Amino acid sequence: MITLAPQPKERAILIALAFGEYNKEQVEEHLDELELLTDTAGAETVFKVMQERYRPDPAYYIGKGKAEEIAQLVELNNIQLIIFDDDLNATQVRNLEKLFERKVLDRSGLILDIFASHAKTREAKTQVELAQLQYTLPRLTRAWTHLSKQYGGIGTKGPGETQIETDRRIIRFRISKLKENLRKIESQHTTKSASRKDFLTATLVGYTNAGKSTLLNRLTNSEVLVENKLFATLDSTTRSFELSKGKTILLSDTVGFIRKLPHNLVASFKTTLNVVRDADIIIHVVDVTHDFYEDHIRVVEETLDELDAKKKTQIVVFNKVDDLKNRERLDLIKSNFPDSIIVSAERGININGLKSRLTEIYEKYFGEVEIEIPNSETRKIAKLYELADVTSIKYLDDKAVIKFRASSSNQQKIKRLLYETE
Repeated sequence: MITLAPQPKERAILIALAFGEYNKEQVEEHLDELELLTDTAGAETVFKVMQERYRPDPAYYIGKGKAEEIAQLVELNNIQLIIFDDDLNATQVRNLEKLFERKVLDRSGLILDIFASHAKTREAKTQVELAQLQYTLPRLTRAWTHLSKQYGGIGTKGPGETQIETDRRIIRFRISKLKENLRKIESQHTTKSASRKDFLTATLVGYTNAGKSTLLNRLTNSEVLVENKLFATLDSTTRSFELSKGKTILLSDTVGFIRKLPHNLVASFKTTLNVVRDADIIIHVVDVTHDFYEDHIRVVEETLDELDAKKKTQIVVFNKVDDLKNRERLDLIKSNFPDSIIVSAERGININGLKSRLTEIYEKYFGEVEIEIPNSETRKIAKLYELADVTSIKYLDDKAVIKFRASSSNQQKIKRLLYETE
């Protein structure tokens, strides 16, 4: 038996720039988050560097002088990977890689790498590959310095294409193919969604690692994977749970959001994130223990706006209250977010409060209707019980007075039923 030695972790240095609207404290928190991303990707953070500038340097992002300082640090400490907290353009990457003689990665590239390692299903793999190719296309110059010519064969005219042009053409063709595959997957999702229109649907959203999957498991008695890692969930997961007898909600969990989430990734994950757009209720889960929880709320709100889902009925749920050390924060949250619900999904604290709020919305959504049906039309009465939540029924001399709640689609079916002749 051959035992393979574990591969040593890549040693990384993380670099962030403080400029514009970001102060030192915010940038330090961004670096801490970048360290978590780096750890999730499987690398070890050795140094974190913050540079202050009025604006990014167009050639080296952090300026040539600072880049040369870091190059010495990289050489002396056997650093294999340099990661920047903001996106770099092709020129910056080429200059930095030439100076460092090491692999240079920006935040978007790191997030895409994490998504690629966590993608398990065909849908997730297709979405990640599409986002990676769209990210790579404008940065191809970093991979090709020789610009070798590919001359045409017999009967062709002209010098042919450079290697970069050839690769761009191949990538564009692959992007087109992946988009076609995703359109087919989206069509399948549309079919599934049509079968759920008779139910009230809710989707959990939130900053990555806020505890959405834990809350899904708590509400639905499921065993969805829960890990203390960023982006543990990529594919949307849907489970049903009964608020009370006859009142069922379909609850979905989906990928967590994060600041500076690559736009190509949001666009590529459109089919997965459609569960957010199509939901009746958005349950926004916030990690109440995080010092920058308000910043996280803003990032999620901006992403919801990008998905055209910001105006939906929303419940803000502050999670992990059992881990909160700063109890004064609770008073502040109750003041600033009076309609929010404070819970611990891990320990089940105030989960009934969330269920009560969902029940209120359910009863509002499925408005109560009163109809009269002749007592002799027993088939219609029986069918009504199948299509609706009957809240009361009174039998008079020749008719039944029935009160019920039903989804809008089932209400249409009931109307057609009433006009049918026995």
